[in-house]
Amino acid sequence: MAEQLRAIRTRQTILSAAAKIFEEHGYQAATISQILTEAGVTKGALYFHFHSKEDLAQGVLGEQDQRIIVPLRASKVQEIVDVVMLHAHRLQTDPMVRAGVRLTMDQLTQSLDRSGPFLRWGEVGVDLLQQAKAQGELLPHITPAETAEVIVGSFAGIQAMSQAVCEYRDLVVRVSALMRHVLPSAVVPSVLASLDLSEGRGVRVYEEAVKAAEMRDVLEPAM
Repeated sequence: MAEQLRAIRTRQTILSAAAKIFEEHGYQAATISQILTEAGVTKGALYFHFHSKEDLAQGVLGEQDQRIIVPLRASKVQEIVDVVMLHAHRLQTDPMVRAGVRLTMDQLTQSLDRSGPFLRWGEVGVDLLQQAKAQGELLPHITPAETAEVIVGSFAGIQAMSQAVCEYRDLVVRVSALMRHVLPSAVVPSVLASLDLSEGRGVRVYEEAVKAAEMRDVLEPAM
């Protein structure tokens, strides 16, 4: 068990180091040597977990949406807002998320499959929008798959603009504005009026999600 935990910690250390290097230098310029130095591990330890720089990058891409779970909401439109606002907050605060997004948006990474995050976020959006439609939260003409693609694509553009202009410092402001412009075309007025689209929503959802995760960690060993 101790050996397994050590292996998990080593893998996470390597991923965190790779995220830092990819964020600072981009995929093409980043080197295995830089990642080894940042992680403080041997080449053998790195290659035990990851076979190549591409494998490392795919690990970072997969890690960005695996660590925080948005609590369930009665309103599935609010849950969508919470997913988006939480991701905006994490882009401002989590190097792993920033590195994953940089890799996703980097058009020079020709050998890297960058479709995964877009597809996963699209799937999350479609699922929540289908539930919202079943609950009568959406306008009759809305197609969940189409609306999900609009939200994912719009967020990608907004975050890229914020990163270029001010290193994400105004991202939550821009994303709040995005939600206020997009949702009225898709959501019934009574639901729209009940939504929390405020700029501080992401922080509050993050704190709630972390507390829920801590509670799960406490309860699971006892079960």
